[in-house]
Amino acid sequence: MATFVTIGYGDQPGYDRTPEEVRNAAHANDASLQRAGAVMGVAGAPVQVRNPDGTGVRTASGPYLSSELPVAGFAIIEADSLDDAIAKVSPSPCAVAHGVIEVWPLGGQ
Repeated sequence: MATFVTIGYGDQPGYDRTPEEVRNAAHANDASLQRAGAVMGVAGAPVQVRNPDGTGVRTASGPYLSSELPVAGFAIIEADSLDDAIAKVSPSPCAVAHGVIEVWPLGGQ
């Protein structure tokens, strides 16, 4: 098994215009992934951390990256391959509710 980090992007209007039965199935998919060992969470407010040349920690509120949609959540999942990871997250809320999910292989896979 390989490990993947997923980043879900989505907003409330996209979620709200998705049919309730689709949203419910998406949440059931996430619950299934969690029962299988995925670590998931809804994104909170980000903090940027810097320590240039080890001279002292500096923080700033807010995201460093920018995207069309806000970051909605993260997950760490196990899958047999990238294709398997994509199949596992494609029914998730961000993917079905007019958002997007990035899948990042960990460890040079």
